[in-house]
Amino acid sequence: MLTAQASVSMSWINTVLAAAERHGLTRTQLLAHAGLGAQQLTDERWPIDDITRLWRAAAELTQDPGFGLKAGSLVGPASFNVVSFIFQSSPTLREAIALVQKFQRLISDGGRFQIIGGDDKSWLIYHPQQGELAFSPHQIEAVLAAVVSFSRWVSDHRFVPARVQFSHSQLGPLAGYQTVFQTGVDFNQAFSGLHLDNTLLDRPLPQADTQLAAMHREYAAARLAALSDTPDFPAQVRHWLGANLATGVPERSAAAEQFALSDRVFARRLQSQGLSYSDVVDAVRKEAACTAVADTDDTFVDIAQRLGFSEASAFNRAFKRWTGHSPGEWRAAQQSR
Repeated sequence: MLTAQASVSMSWINTVLAAAERHGLTRTQLLAHAGLGAQQLTDERWPIDDITRLWRAAAELTQDPGFGLKAGSLVGPASFNVVSFIFQSSPTLREAIALVQKFQRLISDGGRFQIIGGDDKSWLIYHPQQGELAFSPHQIEAVLAAVVSFSRWVSDHRFVPARVQFSHSQLGPLAGYQTVFQTGVDFNQAFSGLHLDNTLLDRPLPQADTQLAAMHREYAAARLAALSDTPDFPAQVRHWLGANLATGVPERSAAAEQFALSDRVFARRLQSQGLSYSDVVDAVRKEAACTAVADTDDTFVDIAQRLGFSEASAFNRAFKRWTGHSPGEWRAAQQSR
């Protein structure tokens, strides 16, 4: 299972939305069925579980067993921004895939690729990395369909896998798989992946450009570093809470409004990272209380009021739960050090 901060970029989310719109669904319908707020469309990234909800909603509303295949087939040259450009300007597909492995987080944390080489053919295996919710099989099928679709875009030759296989059961008619992959497909296998001739992987790409590829890699590396430095959602909530405890603990609905989210979506954003709102409140209070008791001479009554406790006795009980000591014992121990 993925870490708490796993997320997916809007480029992949837009792939799902575009495929649903081709079925006549509106974004409002899809988001409502998934239990998501329209304001999330302005976010740069979504928690992994939210896009799983989106995939499930799309499959349920369209009732199309080939939805994932069709969504993945929509992928084109500019679908994934800088990662697309890296792919196109790379010397070969094998080297392009290696770079996608390096920068894949710019698209999604929800899986990784692995190449297992052979004498004549190599396996390109996709390892899903889900959150609390199990991935929809449509997500897996969309990923492999996207790889094939994109490879056909950047190649000057017919890109057809030797074989395709999935770890899940068949979703729709074999004709749908044949249309996308143009080869045999197996189901209920040990892993999901594409079996590719090495000649396909190692043939030079027509748009290969060493200088352009280096420029794209440099930009992608900067984006990846910036993504790693971006404060996670709980950290943003903690920071806001720390500045607003003096007037009492804000209701969760007030916190959700502050972040332009519905109360339900706000709770899910925290739940996707293994937290509840009360967990975050408790952590903020603990940190502020320990600092105030140790580093100031303020009365415990004043500190309790500043942290939104209704009375000093409630603060004392909470402090002992946090530290195993009373506020007085904590202050004396810290000052003696």
